[in-house]
Amino acid sequence: MWFVILSVICSVSVGIFLKVAKRFQLNVFQIITFNYFSALLLTYFTYQPNLVVEQKSVPYWLFISLAFLLPVVFFIQAKSIKLTGIVKTDIAQRLSLFIPLIASYYLFNEIFSSLKIIGFVVGFSAIFFTLNRKSEKKSSNWVYPLLVLLGFGIIDILFKKVAVFKAFSFTTSLFLIFCGAFIVSILFLIGKIIVQKEKLEMKNVLWGLALGILNFGNILFYLKAHKALAENPSTVFAGMNMGVIILGSLAGILLFKEKMTKWNYFGILLAIISIIFITLSQLM
Repeated sequence: MWFVILSVICSVSVGIFLKVAKRFQLNVFQIITFNYFSALLLTYFTYQPNLVVEQKSVPYWLFISLAFLLPVVFFIQAKSIKLTGIVKTDIAQRLSLFIPLIASYYLFNEIFSSLKIIGFVVGFSAIFFTLNRKSEKKSSNWVYPLLVLLGFGIIDILFKKVAVFKAFSFTTSLFLIFCGAFIVSILFLIGKIIVQKEKLEMKNVLWGLALGILNFGNILFYLKAHKALAENPSTVFAGMNMGVIILGSLAGILLFKEKMTKWNYFGILLAIISIIFITLSQLM
């Protein structure tokens, strides 16, 4: 579970980083683009992955899917926040947990114990109560939140498949994914510069390079968690989700003075209980 905790810390730190960037009115898309460049450099110089692999052994569909989905789902998430509000978008992202949990049972053949099922039920209740806030947007547009739900759910499943792929090391996989995501992002950015006359600013590049350090840690520890708990992918999926709810809520309260209702605090308590049940299910 330590890898899950480290991934949660990095994930929430990424959220805090982007929230601060918005307050400084920086270009988030440019930041995200160069975050992938920083992450791929870190992967290369930290692990020196073997890039000489047999082409037949490369799961092209898996790497191309992740390289495309990582930046595209982020763009959809930003669009969803703009059109429908952060509350509806956050709910969609959290409810995406349904997709990898179903995959854990049907695709990865995991058997759920009674304790784990109780943890899941309590966890989904935690999602409801923690995010039970008034939305700042009145739009009834459901397309973007639905795409956010599907996008994050599919990304979780694909990363699980990367973690169990044995033809070559997962650090090599990580490098190829970051490299692909950077190429996709830079192509989008070039399009925005040409079509929308958007200016590339050095401050956005520097913020992006810094963000890449956190994103690198987030995905690295997430993959390590899946490797360490290879027989229990649902533990990683649910533990990650509940951990982000708890730490993210605390960060919102302490750093950004966000207002919480009594139901929100109850949701945080349920998330803690959910993690306890899921952890106990691993020990028994």
